[in-house]
Amino acid sequence: MVGLVEIAPATRMGPVELVVADLGRTLDYWQRVVGVRVLAREAHTASVGADRELVRFVEEPGAEPDHGHTGLYHVALLVPDRPSLARWLAHAARERFELTGLSDHAVSEAIYLRDPDHHGIEIYADRPRELWEGQVFQQMTTMPLDVQNLFGELDDPETEPFAGLPDGTMMGHVHLRVADVPKTVEFYNGVLGMGVMAQLGPAAAFLSAGGYHHHVGANTWESRGASPAPPGSATLRHATIVLPDAGERDRVVASVADSGQDPETLDEGVIVRDPSRNALLLTA
Repeated sequence: MVGLVEIAPATRMGPVELVVADLGRTLDYWQRVVGVRVLAREAHTASVGADRELVRFVEEPGAEPDHGHTGLYHVALLVPDRPSLARWLAHAARERFELTGLSDHAVSEAIYLRDPDHHGIEIYADRPRELWEGQVFQQMTTMPLDVQNLFGELDDPETEPFAGLPDGTMMGHVHLRVADVPKTVEFYNGVLGMGVMAQLGPAAAFLSAGGYHHHVGANTWESRGASPAPPGSATLRHATIVLPDAGERDRVVASVADSGQDPETLDEGVIVRDPSRNALLLTA
């Protein structure tokens, strides 16, 4: 199901910007545990990634981890292939890093963790698209990850070298905490034009461009009816949706404006907000 005008199939997700309490602590964790490189750093901001930018941090000293409000559920870093995911998990196992989940979603295999500000992180690899194309609703699920099978991609998990997230890692999707799933679907599908790939009634929905299993996830598991995080919270500043060209970006911005919202133009793109006030930077 897509809106009246489908968003361009080549649309993808871009960098996510997050508030953190201590930039040094955050960069230590994301480099040492997640395996990103610092691409740029100033006094209170930094950009990290692999061969492309994945996450930006804005330091607000004293910011508190956020719970029970709308905002970020997790960022999802898509590695290029299954051996890359196995290599990352072997690294985490050797170093005994704390994980929050290991899941097989049929369309993908995923590892979950949280940074010091409790920002959720997913590191995942897709299963071949031909196995789930056009069948996301029927196939996407959550089962325990078969760790031993995954480690079968490596000669020896105990000695497999890890040099950080590989080139080609990208922001695969962003999963949001929202106040109301039907209103969220109405916006991402009816206004932006993303397809509804799967929906769990009023609890969760998964939407995308171009038939991908999801570029945006949204759930009310911790945030039904909630408001945005208050000032002083370590929370989402914005996610980025990258349109293939300026014309498509402007068309989507116009659709948002026609829905009654006043988009905010910045140097790097246009900020719009979903019904839960989660900010989206639309760029080309």
